[in-house]
Amino acid sequence: MNDATPPSPQPPIALLVVDLQRGMQRSDLPPRNNPGAEARIAELLASWRAIGWPVVHIRHISRQPASPFAPGQPGVEFQPALAPRDDETVFEKNVPDAFVNSGLQRWLHARDIRHLAIAGVATENSVEASARSAGNLGFHTWVVADACFTFAKTDFHGIPRSADDVHAMALANLHGEYAVVLRTAELLQRLPA
Repeated sequence: MNDATPPSPQPPIALLVVDLQRGMQRSDLPPRNNPGAEARIAELLASWRAIGWPVVHIRHISRQPASPFAPGQPGVEFQPALAPRDDETVFEKNVPDAFVNSGLQRWLHARDIRHLAIAGVATENSVEASARSAGNLGFHTWVVADACFTFAKTDFHGIPRSADDVHAMALANLHGEYAVVLRTAELLQRLPA
């Protein structure tokens, strides 16, 4: 379990950028929140790249042939502005959790990385699933709230929920139990110089 007020993260700190693919920009998706999330992710990427810390991009590959995230579909491709550089690592997954059958945990352990910052989409899906596993596996995990986003959806009882509500509940599920949730500016202030 993560402490809700941990010390500042210690290097090396890996930045996990989750599912920032073209399929998340489709016009047929429900309304989303955090329209500035991609700009915050770009800030995080710029900071990590300037420091020289590991950046890990997670890509969802669907097992459903008709999915926009199926192999060969344009939705699988990374969003160009946030795409990995040649020296950055990419892991592919078939389920929401970036740690399941991907080799991510082994890769992090081999590099003695114990601290993670997570940004991406969808907050209640791949971000939450990956952050839960990270916390359960003993990683000191930070989820960057304003660098994540999601979409409106209907809950189990048939009640429509806004993207802001879905996002807030997912972050509440994580904070203090699996991760520390904070904003981009807060995380950047806590990083070692």
